Amino acid sequence: MTDTTLGTPVQMTDPNYTPPLAKAVPLGIQHVLAMFASNVTPAIIVAGAAGFGFGSNSPDFPNMIYMIQMSMLFAGIATLFQTIGIGPVGARLPIVQGTSFAFLPVMIPAVAGQGTAGLAGLMTGVVIGGVFHFLLGTVIGKLRFALPPLVTGLIVLMIGLSLVKVGIQYAAGGVPLIGKPEFGSLAMWTPALVVILVTLGFKFFTKGLSSVAAVLIGLIAGYVVALLMGQVNFGNVGRAAMFAPPMPFKWGVEFNSAIIIGMCFMAVISAIETVGDVSGICKGGADREATDTEISGATFADGLGTAIAGIFGGLPNTSFSQNVGLISITGVMSRHVVTIGALFLIVCGLIPKFGAIVSTVPINVLGGGVIVMFGMVTAAGVNMLSEVNWNRRNMVIFAVSLSLGLGLQLVPDALQHLPRTKQILLTSGLLPAAGLSIVLNLVLPEDLD
Repeated sequence: MTDTTLGTPVQMTDPNYTPPLAKAVPLGIQHVLAMFASNVTPAIIVAGAAGFGFGSNSPDFPNMIYMIQMSMLFAGIATLFQTIGIGPVGARLPIVQGTSFAFLPVMIPAVAGQGTAGLAGLMTGVVIGGVFHFLLGTVIGKLRFALPPLVTGLIVLMIGLSLVKVGIQYAAGGVPLIGKPEFGSLAMWTPALVVILVTLGFKFFTKGLSSVAAVLIGLIAGYVVALLMGQVNFGNVGRAAMFAPPMPFKWGVEFNSAIIIGMCFMAVISAIETVGDVSGICKGGADREATDTEISGATFADGLGTAIAGIFGGLPNTSFSQNVGLISITGVMSRHVVTIGALFLIVCGLIPKFGAIVSTVPINVLGGGVIVMFGMVTAAGVNMLSEVNWNRRNMVIFAVSLSLGLGLQLVPDALQHLPRTKQILLTSGLLPAAGLSIVLNLVLPEDLD
């Protein structure tokens, strides 16, 4: 039975359709909640590596808040580049942008310890890497012939598989608790399990908005349980300012070749991930393949968003895979719903106290939600692979690429004798799997059978 409160099936798969505002707003906020922790966590990690204390008595605490603030502000701005677009920039699809974990192996060494380039060198590298990423958009559409469903499906699958571990870590208490008794305890898992169960219950046993917004309702239920269990901390709300504008070149400018090269290499990974995400959104939300214009526009937006963020002290932005899963769950393809979420992120970025309120959602509560969505990303990859003609040639390409990519991700020490930069690129898993599958698909004869 069709839910006419959200639109007809044709409308719900149309990126240009906007559901009624009363429905669109909670759906947009749901997208923000789905990516919020993953978006601000890299900023917290980098700020910590740079020596900024998180306690309210630390003189560097405002710098920590500033980096969190910029991660929200420019995630929103970069998302607007994707959903609204500027000329060739933007896929004009419901793509949510956010700070990428993939860049952390380059960013942490850049700011940690003595003799490093610091935040000045890092942010300069972010800007230059963003420009390089933007330029990739001029050629990635022409290279689409090298990215058939076999390759893009593998990329989406690899993205999902790499994220599943993060979802479990979040639900068990988060990375900071690993190795401590409370990690994986029943107290940590209870809110996460509530999120999962409530999400499934509303998704499959209700209709209308409550079914479409099942993840949001699940997160609210988990939050209430966590609040009753004493896991919600409002301390940051009182310490956050009411308003703080972005400052260009806050950390200064410093050119460091190692950081610049690292950022450009990671931009290639991010661009490949974006191809997979755009393909996943089009397949999961509209049951079609992404166009060359959408692929190149999304890559332009990735690069432009990253370069502008770097100017104001923000970190690299990329398309967020967990929101691909959310679109698959809700079935709502509207880019304007995501635009509402982007505006919410911008408000959070300009008003740190408001963002601090949102950040009170415990990481284990978010873990419950992302377990569902990360699994959906993996399922989207499997769905794309279902279109592949599984002859012996394609099975060999898939098997070798997946084994090498996933294997290097699981056993990074296997490459410990390589230079650090090559280790970072290859142990990501995504780049070697994607690169090998592309090369094999181009060179192996079609009549391998």
